[in-house]
Amino acid sequence: MKSYLRLTEFELGRFFKFYFVLIGLTIVTQLIGVVAVSKQYMNEANEAIFQEGMSKQDFIEQSEPISLLDWANSIWFLGPIAFCIATLLIYMFLIWYRDWLGENTFIYRLLMLPTQRINLFFAKATAIFAMVLGLVALQVLLIFIAGIVLEWMVPNEFMSAMSVIDLSINFPYLHTILPATFTEFVLYYSTGLMAVFVFFTAILIERSYRWKGLIFAIGYVALATVFFMSPFIVSMISEEVSLYPLEWLTVQIILGLIVMVGSVVVSNYLLAKKITV
Repeated sequence: MKSYLRLTEFELGRFFKFYFVLIGLTIVTQLIGVVAVSKQYMNEANEAIFQEGMSKQDFIEQSEPISLLDWANSIWFLGPIAFCIATLLIYMFLIWYRDWLGENTFIYRLLMLPTQRINLFFAKATAIFAMVLGLVALQVLLIFIAGIVLEWMVPNEFMSAMSVIDLSINFPYLHTILPATFTEFVLYYSTGLMAVFVFFTAILIERSYRWKGLIFAIGYVALATVFFMSPFIVSMISEEVSLYPLEWLTVQIILGLIVMVGSVVVSNYLLAKKITV
């Protein structure tokens, strides 16, 4: 356990500087965004009321009150999220491949450490998962702060109050990364962790068998995806398959656990037997 924790700390430390840049970029961009969206709305309101002679009530009925949803629909909000997601997806591959790059192949030094090699697999997966959860927690905080900023800049009669949960329910893109209920959160991110395990295993397959491994890796990802999605595939093919929501959920959890355990078993075998130092 101590070796696993040290490896996890090491992996987090290697990406910390760039991760800090992601955090700073998200904070600055989204806070500037809520100010910009608020100012734009109030400029439109002032122009309609003071220059065109429209009443406040007429403007509100025509344009609708501003809310956090207006901010969430802007590039100021979605841009940093998309950039962070893309960066972490790329890093999910680089976290392994960079250890094989360079004149002094660093992966061999890691594999020679006096610990079970599978700990390296778990440490890298934990590092990715921890960084994702960190950005999610930051996003929750920024939504809360954005609500306060919006209240400061916009009079109450022009504003529709909205909580983090309200925003998650009303904005599908946010609901994917920030579910409205704890159960959905666990299910979504457990599925995400399963995907990390599958892609890590695919990388190890490619590293173990090289060019043939690339084909095997693509096949493994496809096989794991079809296996996990098999209940939906079967239900689309045959209308006779009918399960209650709880039964669907139970089946998906079982299939997900099988995929995760299978990925760990395959990765452990490859690290112990196929990737030699």
